[in-house]
Amino acid sequence: MTHHERTKVVSIGGVKIGGGNPVAIQSMTNTPTEDVAATVAQILKLEQAGCEIVRCTAPTIEAAKALAEIKKQIHIPLVADIHFDYKMAIAAMENGADKIRINPGNIGGPDKVKAVVDVAKERNIPIRVGVNSGSLEKNLIEKYGGVTAEGIAESAMDKVHMIEDLGYDNLVISIKSSDVPMCIQAHEKLCAQTDHPLHIGITEAGTVWSGNIKSAVGMGILLYMGIGDTMRVSLTGDPVEEIRSARKILRCLGMRKEGIEVVSCPTCGRTKIDQISLANQVEKMAEQYPLSIKIAVMGCVVNGPGEAREADIGVAGGIGEGILFKHGEIIKKLPEDQLLDALKNELDHWGE
Repeated sequence: MTHHERTKVVSIGGVKIGGGNPVAIQSMTNTPTEDVAATVAQILKLEQAGCEIVRCTAPTIEAAKALAEIKKQIHIPLVADIHFDYKMAIAAMENGADKIRINPGNIGGPDKVKAVVDVAKERNIPIRVGVNSGSLEKNLIEKYGGVTAEGIAESAMDKVHMIEDLGYDNLVISIKSSDVPMCIQAHEKLCAQTDHPLHIGITEAGTVWSGNIKSAVGMGILLYMGIGDTMRVSLTGDPVEEIRSARKILRCLGMRKEGIEVVSCPTCGRTKIDQISLANQVEKMAEQYPLSIKIAVMGCVVNGPGEAREADIGVAGGIGEGILFKHGEIIKKLPEDQLLDALKNELDHWGE
């Protein structure tokens, strides 16, 4: 049994994570939380992209109070991100946060942690205990001779025990590092010590390009190993890109089926159509359809028919023209500039 299958089940609003439930996709808003209109608009876009849990920062009392109004206008669970001030954690819970994210080591000592846990316990609100390699305690850095996987896992378990000792175990654990191998090793060590569900991610992953590669490698390995109950792809960019990437990672691993998968050849000297542009246009168009099918976009008829056997539908290029195929059978030949419209027409009437 994998760690993902044996973790405790935690309910975040209406979403259950752990215990083998589907890995839930998260993102975080980058609007000022007190700007309710802007934050709601961004969350609605995230929902449309497939986000299942969203996190907002609550650094001020205005932001914490705004959560109540934001929550009325969205349809997915809302997590409050708390840094340093225990009062914000309490205010966020009082204003409807479905979960809070804290680092118990930096919100003001044992009394403050107890005050937060007491409110969480009273309302049965899950607490995500977050530890970041960049803020590892000095004593653990000295103990292990630097920032290490062992130190990160130990730091996380110290925080977990701090809350468990207060009689509360409705917890999710998050350990993040921008160092991919260290992050993987830390998760392996943590899994051996706890059955709390894990929120996985590679922190400070970078821009959409480099962050996607880092996240896909790191989280892909963890998920394949059966580690991770909820995930966030952290990118320096539009949060909607995080959702697209997370869905793609899960789909590549066979952990999600919904959504159209577009496969395309890498182009070669045989390619006589604008394959790169066509593939990008097909991928963008395919996002609009709630279908679970595979589309192939091939640059020539050499590989087209072979891929056609694997794909539900596809196009392959010739010299200024191309073919449209469906379930391995050629439907029609078309001029190159009509291929996209012909494919769209097929998708519009799929299943009829």
